[in-house]
Amino acid sequence: MRVPLSWLSEYVDIDLPVEELAARLTMAGLEVSSIDRVGVPGGALPWDSALVLVCNILEVKQHPNADKLVLADVDYGGPAPHTVVTGAPNIQQYKDQGPLAHPLKSVFAREGAELYDGHAEGLVKVRLKGRPVRGVMSDAMLCSEKELGISEEHEGILLLPDDAPVGAPLHEYLGETIIAIDVLPNTARCLSVLGVAREVAALTGKTLRLPQLAPATIDDAAAGVQLRIDEPALCPRFTARLVEGVTIGASPFWMQRRLTMAGLRPISNIVDISNYVMLELGQPNHIFDADQVAARTLVVRRPAADERLTTLDGKEHALTPQQLLVADPQRALSLAGVMGGASSEVRDTTTHVIVEAAIWEPTVIRRMATSLRARSEASKRFERGVDIEIAPLVQARIAQLLHEIAGGTPAAAIADAYTHRWQSPVVALTAAEVRRLLGLTMSVAAIAELLRPLGFACKVLADRVEVTVPSFRADVSTTADLCEELARMYGTDKLPTTTLADALPVQRTNPVLMLEQRAREVLVGAGLAETITYSLTSPEAAARVAPAALAADYVRLRNPITADRTVMRRSLLPTLLDALAQNLREMPRVQLFEIGRAYLPVAGQVLPDEPRRVAIAMAGPRGLRGWQSADAEGVDFFDIKGVVEALMVRLNIPGVRYGALTDDERFQPGRAAQLLAADGTVLGVLGELHPVARERLAIVAPRVALAELELGELIARAQPAGYQTISRFSAITRDLALVVREDTSAERVAAALRKYGGPTLDTVQLFDVYRGAPLEPGTRSLAYALAFRVADRALSDEEVTKTVAKIVKGIGFDVGATLRTG
Repeated sequence: MRVPLSWLSEYVDIDLPVEELAARLTMAGLEVSSIDRVGVPGGALPWDSALVLVCNILEVKQHPNADKLVLADVDYGGPAPHTVVTGAPNIQQYKDQGPLAHPLKSVFAREGAELYDGHAEGLVKVRLKGRPVRGVMSDAMLCSEKELGISEEHEGILLLPDDAPVGAPLHEYLGETIIAIDVLPNTARCLSVLGVAREVAALTGKTLRLPQLAPATIDDAAAGVQLRIDEPALCPRFTARLVEGVTIGASPFWMQRRLTMAGLRPISNIVDISNYVMLELGQPNHIFDADQVAARTLVVRRPAADERLTTLDGKEHALTPQQLLVADPQRALSLAGVMGGASSEVRDTTTHVIVEAAIWEPTVIRRMATSLRARSEASKRFERGVDIEIAPLVQARIAQLLHEIAGGTPAAAIADAYTHRWQSPVVALTAAEVRRLLGLTMSVAAIAELLRPLGFACKVLADRVEVTVPSFRADVSTTADLCEELARMYGTDKLPTTTLADALPVQRTNPVLMLEQRAREVLVGAGLAETITYSLTSPEAAARVAPAALAADYVRLRNPITADRTVMRRSLLPTLLDALAQNLREMPRVQLFEIGRAYLPVAGQVLPDEPRRVAIAMAGPRGLRGWQSADAEGVDFFDIKGVVEALMVRLNIPGVRYGALTDDERFQPGRAAQLLAADGTVLGVLGELHPVARERLAIVAPRVALAELELGELIARAQPAGYQTISRFSAITRDLALVVREDTSAERVAAALRKYGGPTLDTVQLFDVYRGAPLEPGTRSLAYALAFRVADRALSDEEVTKTVAKIVKGIGFDVGATLRTG
């Protein structure tokens, strides 16, 4: 919410420096995100008091050497008029008319003034220097709004009201300071100048000046419009009023200036009045062309089947029965509380209007704005709650402005369908409760004194304060809410520091989270970068990795935000591979991992299973280029296997092994495996991405290594860290080259080696695989390095030789292996 201080000052006196005011608001829960100064000292572009002045254009003449330029003689308060060369289109109509009979006020900048370049992209500062323009010296200019930093408008010069004082420094006349407040959902009362003024008055001890308007009288017969509310639960109050004889035109300069400073673009007097009152009083409203409303009757109803509506932004919306409309007896007119319809918008030919000021149930507005992607300033306010009692005051204010600015004649009264009347809750607050929640010792009188400036009616009793909550504070309903208001008024920075009156509970660690964090640290230590991708995807996106994903069962969203976020993911790999592909366009080597949940529907169960998983994706060369030689070969199956093995070791999961993976279309056949627990449970899959899937994903790397593991299963099998004595004796090594059948796995051979090696066999390492002559077809040679060592003594060669002989004999029985002799 952008609040110009000149506007705010109409409601409350401000005698604090703006920085101190911003600090007080921030400490009271209204965070001031910025202080913007337009033209005044301290701003991005202060207007020099001697060089940027209010002027009066006396005469406009044609430039002698340029058809599109004119010469403007201006009075800027100096000793003589000054001639300015300009091409502004909005004064071309005055050329060659002689001295102007009517004042034409603008902004005059002399040589040396610092302005923004009106024709450059963005805000580019320039210093005005004199130069000849088509033979005529130009050492001054008439300024547009962009050149002054007021707005992006640069097509014409800024024209000021007739009463602008000629020769006055512009910053004194038009300069403004604006405070920008980040309004949170629980501070929606401050989405108006009046709401912010109420807070400022309470925090500074000043008097709040309410608008001097008598609320409109209520008489449905005299309002000139009929109302019918078909959904009273969704529209607790609806007011309307006919205003006849309006003239469409531009709004006055003061209104345009305030709207611009508040961040809204002026459009026309009728639209500007509607927006102005919304910003001033916090009540969104809508103005219909009365001649486009059948029977001048407004109906609040649900949409009919297949009903459509084109809104003011030109978009056509297909409506659903869950939404809400304002209509006439024949057709829909607007999306209730969100946006008006094009069919009933105010046009240049409009002469009669109907003013609507209604209250809507916040949930239905929020759902409509989200589903139709039509969020607006009005919906933002209705979603958070609007004062239900302010509608008559809003109607009176709009009627006043329509009469003064647009020449309209309001109907004698307003129509008011008030279906759910406001009942002010009364909350009893005791000093003991304040002491319990805030640690403050206060009397009930002091409590009432702090609450009354915020608009709460307080009745002080012997042991409590009975607080009546006003309609503009519908967010307050409990003693805790009132204590929060007390803390804001007292000063959160002044609250006393207190300690707990009880012992702290015993701190217990969360083993699951600790092991998850350990897994994250292991993967980061292996050189991978963590990423977080969307849990939402689409079957089509998942099918780029595995076409079978199109036919899978998903958890589907009833109201997806975008067309490519319609379901909850079943696997982490599709979204992770998308991130990999995007990063590979910027860098040659990418190694990512993600820890997150998959969502698997379960028949007969409302909620899906949500297994926790870890996914890994790697592509590019093994090593980055540097001044030393690096391994430029791309990553493959064994790189991902190494990362997975490191994870198993650090999580201390014993007995894991690998099994063949032949039926997963995501992986290249022969370059993939299952990770199996000791009991045969599948812990995950790993391997190289299938080349066809790599092409569908437009991944430029020749190979992509990836894995997806069940993190929940890994954590369940993780063992506490164990320790063993490091032997101080040297190991004795032996190499064995064994000939086995082609279908005998290296893992099975290694298991047999460990079985017969007994406690003296320390490590088993496969270091060579050979096929070909002189071996027989269908066989291969596996060469292992065996290290023998025990902790308490040195082994002799004789002991090792006997153990090796036992190993050779045993593996012959178990796996049919023989020693390779050639």
